[in-house]
Amino acid sequence: MACVSTLLASGCMLGPDYQRPPVQLAESWIEDGTAKVDSGREPDREWWSALNDPVLSRLIELAYEQNLSLLAAGIRVLEARAQLGVAIGEFYPQQQQLNASASYNRLPTSLPYAVVDNTFWQAAFGAQVGWELDLWGKIRRGIESAGSAFLASVAAYDDVLVTLTGDVASTYVRIRTLDQQLAIARENVVRQRQALAIASARFRGGVVSKRDVYQAENVLGATEAAIPQLNIERRRATDALCVLLGMPPAPLDRLLAGASGIPVAPETLAVGIPADLLRRRPDVRKAELRAAAQSAQIGLAKGDLFPAFSLLGTIGTVSSSIGQHSLGAGSLTIAAGPAVQWNVLNYGQITNNVRAQDARFQASLVDYQNTVLKAQQEVENGISEFGQSRDEAVFLQRSVRAAIGALDIALLQYKEGTADFTTVLNAEENLYKAQNSLAIAQGNIPLGLIKAYRALGGGWEVRRGRDLVPAATRAEMAKRTDWGTLLAPDAVSQPADLPAPDDVRPLLRSPEW
Repeated sequence: MACVSTLLASGCMLGPDYQRPPVQLAESWIEDGTAKVDSGREPDREWWSALNDPVLSRLIELAYEQNLSLLAAGIRVLEARAQLGVAIGEFYPQQQQLNASASYNRLPTSLPYAVVDNTFWQAAFGAQVGWELDLWGKIRRGIESAGSAFLASVAAYDDVLVTLTGDVASTYVRIRTLDQQLAIARENVVRQRQALAIASARFRGGVVSKRDVYQAENVLGATEAAIPQLNIERRRATDALCVLLGMPPAPLDRLLAGASGIPVAPETLAVGIPADLLRRRPDVRKAELRAAAQSAQIGLAKGDLFPAFSLLGTIGTVSSSIGQHSLGAGSLTIAAGPAVQWNVLNYGQITNNVRAQDARFQASLVDYQNTVLKAQQEVENGISEFGQSRDEAVFLQRSVRAAIGALDIALLQYKEGTADFTTVLNAEENLYKAQNSLAIAQGNIPLGLIKAYRALGGGWEVRRGRDLVPAATRAEMAKRTDWGTLLAPDAVSQPADLPAPDDVRPLLRSPEW
């Protein structure tokens, strides 16, 4: 009884108080200390500026303004903010009810007792208020959970933004790489047509058989066939870029004008240290915030194991027009007092619900720890792809120079009759293969950079000081629904400043970005 009295007096908080679980973080990156990695500084806020491509910067800005997935994520932040308001509202009296009625009554004249008038009016009016006291912290845990869920929605928005910037940059590099491959294919078609012309002339002169002509046509046809396939891939890439920009598939010549060639990546990556991932990566923050929200759900469920104490108050009047009475004057009833509800017969069901919430919390902790591990894996993969692609490009540049020299010599020897046409064909195929591989490797260098910076969680910072939901969308929503101040530009960009009672404010987590 002493324990119960203490709980009633203090208003305890059932359930665990959330604490960030331990995670496995490497002390440094595997390639830390090499010329490819700079762990002494963090990536720039707009990491794509390292590629020094104004067209790419313009495309990312356009995607930020128009992408529909990002817009949907911003609207979900508004939804979570409204849900937080619902949870905070539970802290106030939860029940308010007004009742009013008026009835016209007619009594039968055959009754054995006399009445002055067998018809009369009757009116009743009443008001009821009920306020469940949060003695066990059940309501406060609900607010705590909704607050963490709100911050998780902001982190989810940031995660969509990171994905968006990475997808736009990757798709753009892919388009530029395909343009380079198309140029190489067309250049080799011209070169192979010249070889075909030489073989045809020597055949007409009776120097060689028509086999050389057929072989030249075979190699030329295979190279020409690569062009339509590359055009198909380029169309797919431009269509994907259109969707990322929030527009239907259309030619992008105007948007892609102003730059050419594959973006050139810097020599080193600014990666910071692995511990920065907990702060920088939105998906890591989102996983941790969802765990915090689920932790509060345990206390909310445990509150059902204890009696719910409420304060109830009612006031009402009843009047009638029987006899000389006036309908406006009647009896007044006032009642006030406590009420108790305790679901003692549902303990098994409630206990199992607590267990279910606890299991979900434990799973969310594991998900958070796994997200941290995967984040480190993705960064390491990006760093490795960046560095290895750079090394590959160096080797392929040597290969291309050698292939060009071999083809020049083979053509000269063929013209002089000291080498057969098979040598020329092999040299042509080797050159095209080396040039195409070099273009892919040169594209993989900025793709590795993009993968690394995306894995580091960069790109979401561009939303700072900007609206999560565009003005046009807010105006559209305001026409349908009274959103109060929630549609103000800074309503969701400053989550630490949410209006809440003094008793509730300490339950709301501050953002850690």
